[in-house]
Amino acid sequence: MKIAIIGTGYVGLPTGVGLAELGHNVVCIDTDKHKIEALNAGKITLFEEGLEALMTKNIREGRLHFTTSKAEAIPSADVVMIAVGTPPHPVTKEADMKFIHAAARELAPHLSGYTVVATKSTVPVGTGEAVEAIIREVNPTADCDVISLPEFLREGFAVHDFFNPDRIVIGTDSERARAVMKELYKDFEGKSQILCVRRRSAETIKYASNAFVAMKIHYINEMADFCEKTGADIAEVAQGMGTDSRIGNKFLNPGPGYGGSCFPKDTMAMAYMGRQNGVNLSLIENTIEKNALRKERIADEVLRVIKGIRKPRVGILGLAFKGGTDDCRESPAMQVIEALLKKKHNTIARITHTQPKLIVYDPEAMENAKKMLGRKVKYVSNEYEALEDADVMLVLTEWRQFKGLDLARAKSLMRGNKIIDLRNQIDHVSAIANGFEYKGVGRPLMKPKK
Repeated sequence: MKIAIIGTGYVGLPTGVGLAELGHNVVCIDTDKHKIEALNAGKITLFEEGLEALMTKNIREGRLHFTTSKAEAIPSADVVMIAVGTPPHPVTKEADMKFIHAAARELAPHLSGYTVVATKSTVPVGTGEAVEAIIREVNPTADCDVISLPEFLREGFAVHDFFNPDRIVIGTDSERARAVMKELYKDFEGKSQILCVRRRSAETIKYASNAFVAMKIHYINEMADFCEKTGADIAEVAQGMGTDSRIGNKFLNPGPGYGGSCFPKDTMAMAYMGRQNGVNLSLIENTIEKNALRKERIADEVLRVIKGIRKPRVGILGLAFKGGTDDCRESPAMQVIEALLKKKHNTIARITHTQPKLIVYDPEAMENAKKMLGRKVKYVSNEYEALEDADVMLVLTEWRQFKGLDLARAKSLMRGNKIIDLRNQIDHVSAIANGFEYKGVGRPLMKPKK
């Protein structure tokens, strides 16, 4: 089949590459000329494990193309997918639909023959009607069905998730459109659940799913706080909870809170939709509030640990919102750093010379972090360089290489002996044996034996 995808971000690009690998002819469209030139040259524009090799392969084999021209890609397409951003509105925090509406308006004149227009982006309930109305206004004779096709790709695992989906959700009442989409995804029949639901139900499923997971993350973080006060170990508690088939073991890892491009904006959008429809989504509202406060509390904890140290240095490991991606959008790591920077410049810190110097490293997210933090921190080329003369090691992202850190080497490089591990990545037994004072999440403070 011939597929056109509008948008080459963390949804559009993996989806396009995956569909091309299945044998479809895919054209990805973006307004950024330089980005399209890079992609056509085989240069990946975002980090996803395994994506670059698949992209290069499908470009070489002629199934994957990139263009800035909708007129070039859309007329021959059987399916047009809209995969542009829906960022939070700066004031209301609802999903900002300007990119979706613009895409609908720009694609409409180029529709030719029967076409399925699928909203792949995460969109509020009722978006399908809005997109359909725009297309009818611009091109009244267009022969098309507008459907909802929510994406469920996890950043860092997008390639795996594309080929191993939990479910594929198709939101439409049109049998004609359902037949086209079932043909598109026929490789997954018998392997994954293909759910055909109403369009408004499909639009709700993604928001409801992400909000539920965000609440689950918030819950395990609250349990971690409880464990720290009572002497229980959150790892053991989570293991016991996860064996319950009603709960499951996913998203029971405590940390600095949820982040990334989906959970924050989707929970806020869901809460906004609840208020707009007169529904009190109190669990979601509370999760949003407490998740934001968590980063401030972490920053306060770091400052408490370095209190009394003159010109303290904090070696920070991790900037991306999670391991496996270079995405720093709404990253808990970045939010903790920003909170530290705000507190760093207060009057007391300046007078007492306790302003911490922040030295940061991430295996993939350095360039994205530099765009956001500028010269406020010091960037280094590896994790050990970040720890040189540091008073505190602060682990903020769960990269495998941090889990395998040579703790003896780290101890020899550092000035201090404190570890604050917000991802429970470091082997605490080894840390204590190497002379570190270790503070994880949901565990009591552990000190080396004298």
